[in-house]
Amino acid sequence: MKNIVLIGMPGSGKSTLGVVLAKVLGYGFIDSDLIIEEEEGRLLHEIIAQDGIDGFMAIENRVNSSLQVEKKIIATGGSAVYGEEAMQHLKEIGTVVYLKWKLEELAGHLEDLTERGVVLKPGQDLKGLYEERCPLYEKYADLTVPCSGESVEDMVKQIVEALK
Repeated sequence: MKNIVLIGMPGSGKSTLGVVLAKVLGYGFIDSDLIIEEEEGRLLHEIIAQDGIDGFMAIENRVNSSLQVEKKIIATGGSAVYGEEAMQHLKEIGTVVYLKWKLEELAGHLEDLTERGVVLKPGQDLKGLYEERCPLYEKYADLTVPCSGESVEDMVKQIVEALK
C-alpha cells in the first residue's frame, strides 16, 4: 500500500489520528505543517503574518507537491486542498482520506484559529471556512470518514476496514 493522506478541517484530528493509524499499520508519520515550519524556519502563523495568505499557500503547495515518501501517514494542513498541484501529487502517491466532522463539533475542538496558523480570509469565521473548504475536501477524497461522535480508535478502525 502507498501512503495515506489525511485531509480535513483544522481540529479534525488529522495529526492525532495519524499517529495512531501509523502505529496500527506500521507506517511512518509525517505532519506536513511541521515540514513547512522546518523548511521555512518559521511557525505557520508567522509565515501567514509575514508572507500573507497567498504567500503561505504557495509555500504549502510547493512543500506538499515535493513530498517523496512511501508507507507514511501524511497529515496535511487544513488548507492543503487549495493547492491543486499538491493535491494531484498527494493523490498519486497515496489514498486521500477526508476526516469529516459536523461544524458544531469542530467548533468545540478549536480555540484561537489565528494562533493555530489557520488560513482565514479577512472577516471569515469558522462557518465560512467550513462552507468554503468542505466541497474541496469532498472533491479530492478517495475515502470519506464521518467522524462525528467517534473515538480515535473507532475512526482508525473505520479507515483500516475501508482500505482493505
